Amino acid sequence: MSCAPTIGRVVVAGGAGAVGALFAERLQESGNDVVIVDLAAPVPAHRGTRFMRGDVGDPGAEVTDLVRAADAVLLAVPERVALVAIGRLAGALRPDALIADTLSVKATVVPALRAAALVAGKEAEALSLNPMFAPSLGFAGHPVASVVVRDGRRGRALCNLIEQWGARVVTVTADQHDRVAAAAQALTHAAVIAFGAALAELDVDIADLDRMGPPPHTALLSLLARIASGAPEVYWDVQAANPHAPAARRALARGMSRLTGVVEDGDRAAFGDLLNRLCGVLGPLRGAYRERSAQGLRAMTTNLTKETLE
Repeated sequence: MSCAPTIGRVVVAGGAGAVGALFAERLQESGNDVVIVDLAAPVPAHRGTRFMRGDVGDPGAEVTDLVRAADAVLLAVPERVALVAIGRLAGALRPDALIADTLSVKATVVPALRAAALVAGKEAEALSLNPMFAPSLGFAGHPVASVVVRDGRRGRALCNLIEQWGARVVTVTADQHDRVAAAAQALTHAAVIAFGAALAELDVDIADLDRMGPPPHTALLSLLARIASGAPEVYWDVQAANPHAPAARRALARGMSRLTGVVEDGDRAAFGDLLNRLCGVLGPLRGAYRERSAQGLRAMTTNLTKETLE
């Protein structure tokens, strides 16, 4: 892949958080002049990355001046902060600057970005990104959804850099993003959280589950540990802000109700039909996902065994 041009001076709002820190570090390593704006200092501090204590949701003169000089502003902050910041910083953006976000829901932020770019100038760019992975995993091998709000060279350079970091940039519309994210994130997180709530109700000793649980159960326990230990605000935004999330949760409840009805009716044939229909959901990718599951479960079991022995 050819080298992507550097973007220039980039302000990363929320750079002390996990997502912002990941972008700030990689942008700095790629030759950009990065300034982190946050209420808390990043830990550990990134070599060569400057830090300014400030609130983009309530920007003072220093933060506003920083935005005026920036080639790009990346908002890696919660939705409630991002929407306020976009409105307050729009007039300070350079007429050819890029403004971007990393929110997990696009229905509200994309119109706000479009309006901010119009205020900034006819050459202003806007890009809405969503890294579809936990920041601790890094970019390599993972998808980053991209909604191009107003196209331009800096936005394309940022996407090019993300691909150089090893990620897959998947370009979608805002509505397409939210529909897919409702299934890929809201539904998935809801299923794992519901699994954990059910497990708590059953009052089974975790030590017994750890000793006796088969690999699929252990995988769900691992996902539960990851989500329950994460930042509640991140998972709240996925569930509460996505307009398609309620339909996903209702579909999950109907799926459980359907399974319960089939089993409690003793309808073995209907149970087989249900599994056959679910194979149809996977389509031609069924075999690939089955093999991926086998590989992942084997690797997880091996790692857990090593940790136990150590």
